[in-house]
Amino acid sequence: MIVRNVALILGRELRSYFGSPTVYIAIAMFLLMTGYFFYNLLATFSVVSMQAQADPMLARQYQLLNITESVVRPLFGTVSVILLLMTPLLTMRLLAEEKKTGTIELLLTFPVDDAEVVLGKYLACLAVLLVMIALTVPYPALLLILGRPEPAPIVTGYLGLVLLGAAALALGLFTSSLTENQIVSASMSFGVLFLFWLLSYSVPLAPAGLGGLLGYLSIDGHVASLSKGVVDSEDIVYYLCFVAVFLFLTLRSLEAKRWR
Repeated sequence: MIVRNVALILGRELRSYFGSPTVYIAIAMFLLMTGYFFYNLLATFSVVSMQAQADPMLARQYQLLNITESVVRPLFGTVSVILLLMTPLLTMRLLAEEKKTGTIELLLTFPVDDAEVVLGKYLACLAVLLVMIALTVPYPALLLILGRPEPAPIVTGYLGLVLLGAAALALGLFTSSLTENQIVSASMSFGVLFLFWLLSYSVPLAPAGLGGLLGYLSIDGHVASLSKGVVDSEDIVYYLCFVAVFLFLTLRSLEAKRWR
């Protein structure tokens, strides 16, 4: 019964997503930005490689130059930033629009639990995110055809993007449950995500103990580790806990709405 209810809400949300031009615009913007940065990284690497081959002095200077360090890792770092910019656009309407139109009251009177509503909406948004990320697969595929990048950073880099996106969506769903205004929801989501992103810049300025805590809470530090081809259980646990905490807060927010 639980699976059926979640599947019904998931299907309802997916139809809503792909029945609106908003999601297509968001995907197009995401691919346009990531494609632009991928082209620039690859073009820069190609120019520097040719210069290094023509100039022996430059060749020694760039003897450690490789496609993994020069293209793959910077690409995943850039895509992760773009992903944080795009996720608020995917989550801002999930609950805010329901509250504004009054359909949230109707939804909460259905024979479904609040947890099923939250999970169904979250999975629908996650499915859209996975489509966006999957559409970038031609970038590393092209690198595999043209060069010899290390496969491990590519695989773990995509794992990092999925985990980062899942965490950002959970936070965005929570902010969407706090307001009826989609713009306010997106602004709050972006602001909090940006705060978590900036925590890493405070690590060198903080005392050792506090710096370690800020480094762990920083949302980008864990992506950086995964983009190196290193899978650390600490990074995975961080993102899973992040998702669980904000889905729990969303559930509490919905329950507060039900009891008003």
